[in-house]
Amino acid sequence: MNEPASLNPALPAVEATLRTALGEHLRIVSADPVGGGSIHTALRLQDASGARFFAKLAPAAQAPMFEAEADGLAAIAASGSLRTPAVIALGADDAHAFLVLEWLDLQPLTSATDGARFAEALVALHRNVGEHFGWPRDNFIGRTPQANAERDNWARFFVEQRLRPQFARARAQGFDVELQRQADRLLDRVPALFLDYRPPESLLHGDLWHGNAAVLADGTPVVFDPAVHRGDRESDLAMSELFGGFPAAFYAAYRCAWPLHEDYEQRKPLYSLYHVLNHLNLFGRAYLRESLRLATRLNEELGRRRE
Repeated sequence: MNEPASLNPALPAVEATLRTALGEHLRIVSADPVGGGSIHTALRLQDASGARFFAKLAPAAQAPMFEAEADGLAAIAASGSLRTPAVIALGADDAHAFLVLEWLDLQPLTSATDGARFAEALVALHRNVGEHFGWPRDNFIGRTPQANAERDNWARFFVEQRLRPQFARARAQGFDVELQRQADRLLDRVPALFLDYRPPESLLHGDLWHGNAAVLADGTPVVFDPAVHRGDRESDLAMSELFGGFPAAFYAAYRCAWPLHEDYEQRKPLYSLYHVLNHLNLFGRAYLRESLRLATRLNEELGRRRE
């Protein structure tokens, strides 16, 4: 077995921080690449006792991303609704940043039973209601900074701290004059989607696609990689639908426990647009057509409302 330090130069700092947290006896004996590292290097660490950990490693400049992730995991865990991997160690040296989490043996969310249990847990998360929309700190959606300055008006929060920054990034990258024309029409009209709907300030996961949700062997629902803030619970549901992967029983159980507003389908494209724009800005032109389709659809719907 290779010495871990030869596999990744960040591991000596990781091991030192783990020793501070768990005891000087700890020694990492293996470090194996695992899935979950599309943005960072992801490793399964094992110490001499056989204990395992999930570690994310990145250049030191990315330390704020790990700090925000740890904050979000702690907030969800404190709600008592969904299981999250516990934060074991968080740190950085001159060259590297790292986050070490509890290792959990995760299984995909596929069965009707698992879907229903996950829905019940998500409802419990969303029923954790605060006083303002936003969050006490900014965080990230993927690699993209996500501003969370607290506001009392959800529609204005979503326009100013979600859509407008994404459209501005798309403009800076030179994406499609027609997309910007749709943006100019849309941003001032979004509040019309909320004239008869006042969402509570729910605690949200914020990036709830199927890759960030799982269950343990006993069916316990688990989430990770959050982009936590307080907002409209519909936005978590819309994100879960955007890329698919959740069983139908999940949606049925959620609606049974806490029915959605009758106009949810009209607002769903708004919430999808934020994530598709983020993918456009992160991954490029393949997401341009869908961004334009969603923005155009929203403008057409809002135009009909004014007639």
